[in-house]
Amino acid sequence: MKFLLLLYGDESQWFDASPEDMQQSTSAYEALGRELVEAGVLVSGEGLEATATAKTLRVRDGEGIATDGPFAETREQLGGFYVLECKDMDEALGWAAKMPAVTEGSVEVRPVMDYEAYGYDEPGA
Repeated sequence: MKFLLLLYGDESQWFDASPEDMQQSTSAYEALGRELVEAGVLVSGEGLEATATAKTLRVRDGEGIATDGPFAETREQLGGFYVLECKDMDEALGWAAKMPAVTEGSVEVRPVMDYEAYGYDEPGA
């Protein structure tokens, strides 16, 4: 079963971090990445650029409207994600507890939709 782990934190802290703090964070994520690969659960994962680089698109009355930034102003911003293949939610939560983001931000864990369970073909299949 696939799970999406969404990593949230205060991105203003990333901009103010010292080179040593950035190296420590990078090292922590690299170590976790190796552990995920060795356990055979990593499907994919990426860090995201700052919200200032984002666009939000809405289509109203057939017209696309793109605005700068994320959809909602929040204290924590989406900074990255992992897709993991786990046996159940408990295993996924166990991996989420190891994410460096969880100590100062949060990690949302959500099952990826199982299209076959709903009688649909997986998109792109």
